[in-house]
Order: sequence, then C-alpha cells, then structure tokens
Amino acid sequence: MTTPAGAPSAHQILAKAGPYPLAAYSFVQEGLRFTVRRVHEDRAQDPGLGGMGASEHVSGQQLCVGLRDYAIEQYGMLARVVLDHWHVRRTDDFGRMVFALIEVGAMSKTPRDTPEDFAGVYDFDEAFDREHVLMAMRPAGG
Repeated sequence: MTTPAGAPSAHQILAKAGPYPLAAYSFVQEGLRFTVRRVHEDRAQDPGLGGMGASEHVSGQQLCVGLRDYAIEQYGMLARVVLDHWHVRRTDDFGRMVFALIEVGAMSKTPRDTPEDFAGVYDFDEAFDREHVLMAMRPAGG
C-alpha cells in the first residue's frame, strides 16, 4: 500500500501535532478505552445519569480527566515524570494528540468536538501533586 501522491503520511501528521513519541499516542488510545469504560459503567450504574448512552463518546474534558486517572493508575507517583518525558505538560497536549489521531483515522469525533475542549481542563501541577496522586491511589473505601 502507498500513500496518495502529495498526501501526508500518518507519521508526518503525528509529527505535526508536536514532539510526542509514539508511546504517548498509545497511552492516549489506551486511556480513551479506560475513560469510555469508566464513564459508561458509571452511567449504567446510576439511573440519574440516564443509563447507557447510544454511543461510547466522551467529551474532551472527560477524556482529560480519564487520562489523568489512567496515568496515575499506570505510573503512580511517576505519572507526571512519564508525561513530562513525553512532552505532555498540559491538557492542550492531549488535545493535539487526539486531533492528530483523528486526522489519521485512529480516533473519531462528533461535529461538536473541538481542540478547544482540551484547553486548560486542569493544571498538571495540581492534578499530579503528591497528595492528589496518593489519594487517587488509595483503594476505594480505604
């Protein structure tokens, strides 16, 4: 298979998004699955949230929160260090990667989804500070 003449390759599109390594894109894709599962399980268990949705869509804000939680689950106290190593320092970086993945067909979006949905969702210094990470790592009920 070849890329049509003049069309950018997936690697070129991903490279335009920023200085993120492929591991960061894999993390975002795995984190999306984690977030979808979490959001829609919560929705199914809470009748006040309207039950299961027709799609598995999550908003940019929900994905940012899910990626924070997934990073803490995967890397614990090193979550911030790992993300920083990947040049991921703001929620906007998640948005840049998501929209690069959309452009290469690895993710999809609704017409309402925009890169601005990822702007300033939370501050990394606060989201990954020691106390927050320790609280997030505690088992439920403990």
